Amino acid sequence: MKIVFPPLPYGEDALAPTLSKEAMELHYGKHHRTYFDNTVKMIEGTEFEDSELEDIIRRTAGQPKLKKLFNNAAQHWNHCFFWDSMRSNGGGKPSGAIAELIERDLDGYDNFRKVFKQTAVDQFGSGWAWLIMKGGELDIVSTSNGDNPLTQDARPLLTIDVWEHAYYVDYRNKRPDFIEAFLDGLVNWDKVNERLNAADGSAGAAGGSKRKAAKTGAR
Repeated sequence: MKIVFPPLPYGEDALAPTLSKEAMELHYGKHHRTYFDNTVKMIEGTEFEDSELEDIIRRTAGQPKLKKLFNNAAQHWNHCFFWDSMRSNGGGKPSGAIAELIERDLDGYDNFRKVFKQTAVDQFGSGWAWLIMKGGELDIVSTSNGDNPLTQDARPLLTIDVWEHAYYVDYRNKRPDFIEAFLDGLVNWDKVNERLNAADGSAGAAGGSKRKAAKTGAR
């Protein structure tokens, strides 16, 4: 079986006080672990048993009879991606190629921060906000529940989990405070640059319409 439950890229207390050890133990050790365990159980003895996780997600997306498998597999992938999107003493303005593209496509870091935060705040109920590359341009989008940009033929670069269990231990119902703390103290821009370097711009048509609308609304 190719699907694994990887260790965190840092200790469970490494992101404190922005995210406490208690919050990480619950989120990583309970919620994420359950998605992984469910996925393993559901693919055992099926055509998906030896498939890569991203392949399972793409093949089950939009399939009503496979919705439960999609939800758990996608949530496992989303969480792995989320953990790698953070580091201790991260956040703030990026440097390198991603900084140049944020300036080019999203009217600079201040506007990126404003639009990313608002996108995450406005995601109704459970879901995620993402910085993605699509058609050679950056865009900011949100997805509900376990959905992710892989189902939209896009390349994700950064994400924040806005399911309530991601922040309730430390921030109670104050989602905006969690998002600000993520942007100011946790974002792993080095990892985003690595992901950007791996992107080849072949993930579909440009997502410029949403980007332009977001920029207009943010001014």
